[in-house]
Amino acid sequence: MILSRARRYLFIHAPKTGGTSMALALEARAAKDDLMLGDTPKARARRHKVRATPETGRLWKHSTLADLEGVVRPDELDDLFIFTLVRNPWDRMVSYYHWLRAQSFDNPVVALARATTFEAFVTTPSVLESFARAPAASYVTDRAGRMRARLFIRLEHLAEDIAPLEAHLGFALEVPHANRSARAGEWRNAYSARSRAAVAKACARDIADFGYQFG
Repeated sequence: MILSRARRYLFIHAPKTGGTSMALALEARAAKDDLMLGDTPKARARRHKVRATPETGRLWKHSTLADLEGVVRPDELDDLFIFTLVRNPWDRMVSYYHWLRAQSFDNPVVALARATTFEAFVTTPSVLESFARAPAASYVTDRAGRMRARLFIRLEHLAEDIAPLEAHLGFALEVPHANRSARAGEWRNAYSARSRAAVAKACARDIADFGYQFG
């Protein structure tokens, strides 16, 4: 998450969408008072500047807009260029699984991924429900239920979709390829007809909203 009052934008970092690369590009041109949450160098250094309030939800790199109540004032929202990234759900699920398998912290989803095949993982009801509950729009919806994003940047079309953001900022961004999986481009091979259909059902909103296809 990056809140720049100087440049009037709010970046919401949905998980496994290429957000670390975007955060690095933005922090390379950060204003001194920008607020950041995440694991990039400037975000770690500035974490203490983000103050929680009784209204605030979870403050971390993947905070939703609703979580940030108390950090971002309601009267600021209309003036902010709020944006997030999105990713093909089938690709995103493969990335999520392999990321989980590389982790060692105590978490039931980590344990599940480390103990099962991708097919078993991706058809587990709790995994599918977690994706179904959190379409891209949910990350940029305020507590009153209003979707506030001015821009969704599709990771697969970043060079094209980033143009409105760069127009708002007044300069071009150099977005690196941070955290890129070695499996890029191979995700289709991970799926059976059953698991492909399971993700299609769980992520139906994102597929419809952004025109994603499996093929």
